[in-house]
Amino acid sequence: MRMDLKDNQTFNAKRLFSSFRFAGNGLKLALLEPNIRVHAAAGIFVSAAGFIFGLTRIEWCVLLLTIACVIALEMVNTAIEKTVDLVTEEYRPLAKMAKDLAAGAVLIFACAAIIIGCILFIPKF
Repeated sequence: MRMDLKDNQTFNAKRLFSSFRFAGNGLKLALLEPNIRVHAAAGIFVSAAGFIFGLTRIEWCVLLLTIACVIALEMVNTAIEKTVDLVTEEYRPLAKMAKDLAAGAVLIFACAAIIIGCILFIPKF
């Protein structure tokens, strides 16, 4: 069966709601991962600190974007790790490299998030 480009571009509420359902399922799965729970707990902690110290709107935007990026990047890291585990059970240097690179990306952004947190909160003391 041939699918016209126009058919693929029409709005389909059922497809849209399915996409949200799949994404919600991804969030549930993410919360089962220990590293993501650590990042989520840290996000809740710094959000509480944001209320206590009275962050400005711009500071809130920076803080929330930083929290979201750390958690999203950790989810991508987890997806890469699960995909590599699915493809191979034996040790392979390229599989290790893919996992290590993804973990390194999370580490870089987590360090940047700590620096951003310091920039936002140290002047409040």
